[in-house]
Parts: sequence; structure tokens; C-alpha cells
Amino acid sequence: MNEATKKAYEQRFNAVINYIDEHLHEELSIAQLSRVANFSKYHFHRQFSEYVGLTVYKYVQLLRLKRASYQLVFSQSDKVIEIALDAGFENPESFSRAFKNAFGQTPSQFRKEPAWEPWHKKYEFPNREGVDNMNVEIVGFPETKIAVLEHRQPADLVNESVSKLIAWRKETGLSPNKSSDTYGLAYDDPKTTEPEKFRFDLCATVQKDVPENQYGIVNKAIPAGKCAYLRHLGAYDGLSQAVYFLYGKWLPGSGEELRDFPCFFHYIKRLPDVLEHEQVTGIYLPLK
Repeated sequence: MNEATKKAYEQRFNAVINYIDEHLHEELSIAQLSRVANFSKYHFHRQFSEYVGLTVYKYVQLLRLKRASYQLVFSQSDKVIEIALDAGFENPESFSRAFKNAFGQTPSQFRKEPAWEPWHKKYEFPNREGVDNMNVEIVGFPETKIAVLEHRQPADLVNESVSKLIAWRKETGLSPNKSSDTYGLAYDDPKTTEPEKFRFDLCATVQKDVPENQYGIVNKAIPAGKCAYLRHLGAYDGLSQAVYFLYGKWLPGSGEELRDFPCFFHYIKRLPDVLEHEQVTGIYLPLK
């Protein structure tokens, strides 16, 4: 397969994957998806399995279980039966069987003590096509006071720290989820950093200093200054490509220099409040 043919093949499958993202709550048939890819329906299923590593059915089910996982952990008030129906299952029993087969825990066990590391391994799909162009703006960012939970564990365990930050927000009311912003300071690239050395700060905006607490939340600030900014739409899986575009393609030709502060993310819309493809993340690269 030459490079042009390979690129066209990838584009057709990426169109299918994007279509699945956007229609995850609808019935998705092989005939329908093969038309999106412009492949014969008689061969599409095998082609999809070879490209993704899973059958269409398993892939769609895993995506539905992914959102259910977030709902179980981060929306504790949602009942399991509601989450099961929302994920397209007819009853809690079939949902529980599928969930345990996928992750080795029942929905109730996962809600109480989620095993995030094996969960992450289920979602290691092929990288989508690279980013050739994105709309980058130069913006001013104001000094912002933040309460920070310093994550100093493997990247696969970030959601454990997210749960702690959420618990602190609910318990103290010092950074209400609906009226305060959420940021992430990315000191390291998880693809090139040893897991035990990975550093990431989970941040919630506050109006005043946070007192000492059992969660280990500390006070910091995002400094004021110029930043390159772009907006990423969709799953967090694509964030790394957007960041690589900023560093590798945009920065060398921009004439700008980096400031001594890490790249950071503003989580504008996120799971489980929206569907995965509806997530919105602002990416800031601090400049001199």
C-alpha cells in the first residue's frame, strides 16, 4: 500500500470513527457505517476489526461503557439503572455483565473503588491521523488563583486525583463546580516520561487562599502573561496531537519564545456533563 492509498484509507476510517462518536446514542448498523466509509458492507466488518483491533460491536460497546464509567464515578447521584439505560442496555443485569467482562469489576465495585489502570488499557486504540493545521490565537491570560491537587503518580491514575478534587470541592464549597473553572498544568508528556516521574496539577479556581486540609490541596497561581491558545473539540485522546502541533509545527514558525511555565488546559466542557465528542478544552502555551 503506497502512502497516498494509506492516507486515504485512514481518512475513511477516521470518518467512521467520528461518525460513531457523534451518533453513539443511536442504532449503528454495519450497512450504515460501511456507507460512511464508502466500503462494501460485505468486507467492512473485517476491515474495521483489522484497523481498530476490535469488532464494530465491541468498539461501540466500549465507547458506551466509557461514558458510563465516568457517570458511575463522577455522578454519584445517578442510579445504576439510569446509567445502564443511557448506555443502551435494556436492564442493569446485562449492563453489569458487559461492564464486568470489560473491566473486571461490577458497576457498583467500580463506583466504590475504580481500577483505572486496567480501564485505560481498554482504550488504547490506533492514533488518528495527524494534525496539519489548527487555528492558533495569541491571547492575554490574567493571573488566576487556583487550589491545586498535585498528581505525582502514573498518568493512568489521574482520575483518582480527579475524584479527590471533586470531593474537596463538594465538601468545602470553596470552588463550586458550576461557577468555578477547572485547569490542568501539564509539566510532563506521559508518552516520554517514566510513569513514576509523571507530574500533573489538577486545579480549581478560588477567590481566596485555601486552608490546610486532609486532601493535600495547596495554593498556587497561574501567572498573567501572553499565551498561544487553541481550542480542542472532542475526546482527550486527541489532546496530545494538538499539543504536539503547537510545539512542533506552530512554534518554530511563529517567531515566539516560550515562557518558564508549563502548558496548561482549561476544561470548558467535559465528561460526564456532555458526550465525549462534545468536550471542549482550551490549550494554553505560555509565551514571553
